Amino acid sequence: MKLKVLAILFLLLSFLTGCESMVVFDPQGPVAKNLTDLIIFSIILMAIVVAVVFILYTVIIWKYRERPENKDYEPPHEAGNKILETTWFVIPIIIVIVLTIPTIKAIYDHEEIPEGYQDEEPLVIHVTSADWKWIFTYPEQDIETVNYLNIPEDRPIQFKMTSTGTMQSFWIPSLGGQKYTMANMETNLFLVADRPGSYIGRNTNFNGKGYAHMDFETEAMTHQDFVEWVEEVKNSAPELTKERYLQLVNPTIIGRETYNGTHLQWIDHSDHDAPLLTDPEDYRIGHGDEEEHGSDENEVDTSKLDLDSTTNKHEGGGH
Repeated sequence: MKLKVLAILFLLLSFLTGCESMVVFDPQGPVAKNLTDLIIFSIILMAIVVAVVFILYTVIIWKYRERPENKDYEPPHEAGNKILETTWFVIPIIIVIVLTIPTIKAIYDHEEIPEGYQDEEPLVIHVTSADWKWIFTYPEQDIETVNYLNIPEDRPIQFKMTSTGTMQSFWIPSLGGQKYTMANMETNLFLVADRPGSYIGRNTNFNGKGYAHMDFETEAMTHQDFVEWVEEVKNSAPELTKERYLQLVNPTIIGRETYNGTHLQWIDHSDHDAPLLTDPEDYRIGHGDEEEHGSDENEVDTSKLDLDSTTNKHEGGGH
């Protein structure tokens, strides 16, 4: 018995040492830090529960095991013990309550600007998920990017998120938890990056054959670098047209792209009754235009694409 337990522990430790460190345990912002603390608290509590259960299980099977002196023992009939029954009914309720309170508190805390940043005006970025790409809109800067996101460090970011079609999930593990994007709805997410760095974001909600390609780079910059990047975009990126935007929301896999102007001039995501520009007739508008916009050479016809290949992933133009 002891040898089996030791073998299992050895295999488990060997497996864990071969794994890379999990991103959620290396938070790069206050929102991610709070969620990491909640995860660690939950793991410790559940580990305690599991340890107590296994200890009691071991003690009971050892104490009440069959022995030569009690081999023919027949226990008397028991009608039930109200104290014990109440105890093992109440204990799970207490465990659930202990897990629920900090979880609910964290959920409500993350619906607001993170603590310590309430006096700062958040940078608003609209996030639009499409098959199979992410569109990031900076209304204050009047620019738009595709499949990459630049943010200033140590400033709250308010993401206003929606979808052009299926429900998808926006998640930057190093900065915070995931939140869904839904058509004709707008969800909000507040995040802060403590320091400059590059972090991977992704879609965690399956949405078809291009799902695996829906990741993007999030780069947290110094405030000065962010201002310089915006100026570079203003001076060099092409204008976003309605026709080009209609092409972008088509189900395609493309690389990084950058534009002056935003699609918000045609679409009001706060109007839940407004029609989405995802009608097939709208698509034909974009497909009839042969003029180049942004990085068209990166657009991929998914009907001819080998989705197991990664050669088209995040390649091509953009800033």
